[in-house]
Amino acid sequence: MPIIPYTQYHNPYASYESNYSISPPEETLDSSTTSDSSGLAGSYSVSQTDSSSNNIMGGNGGMSGIDLNDYMSERFRDGVDLTGMDRIVVRQAQTSGHLNAKHRELLELQAKAQARLAKTRARFAQGLEDAREVRGDLEWTQKKVASLQAKAAKKHSREYTKARARYPSPPTF
Repeated sequence: MPIIPYTQYHNPYASYESNYSISPPEETLDSSTTSDSSGLAGSYSVSQTDSSSNNIMGGNGGMSGIDLNDYMSERFRDGVDLTGMDRIVVRQAQTSGHLNAKHRELLELQAKAQARLAKTRARFAQGLEDAREVRGDLEWTQKKVASLQAKAAKKHSREYTKARARYPSPPTF
C-alpha cells in the first residue's frame, strides 16, 4: 500500500490558498512525494490535490513554461470586451461636454439677465426721479394757477363771476 501524504487528506490552510498561490519546482519529480532520511513524507505533491490549476494551464504536472502574469493578463484581455466600455466612455464624454456647454450658456444668459436687470433698475430709478420732478412741477403750477385765480377774482370781481357762470370749473376729484 503506497504512503499518502497528510496534505492530501486535510489541508489546514485551504481557505487561504488559491489556484495560483505557489510556484511549482523547476524540476519534475519522479514520484508524487519524496522522503528524507528520517522516512517522513515530503511536502510537495503536484497532481493529486489541485486538478483545477492543471486544467487551466493546459498541462498535467508542471507549470514551468508559463508566466502567471502574462497568462492572467491574456485571460483578462481576451475575456473583457472593451468596445462596449469604449462606447460608454465616449457617450459619457459627449454628455459631459454637452453639459459643460449648456452650463456656460446658462452662465452667459445669467450675466446678460443681470446686466438687463441693472439697466432696468437704473431706468426705474430715473423714472421715479422724473415722476417726482413732474409732481413738483404740477404742484407749483397748481399753486400758481390758484394764486392767479385769486388775484383775478379780487381785481376783476364782476367779470370773474360772469365768466365763472358762463364757463364753470370741472369737478375736482
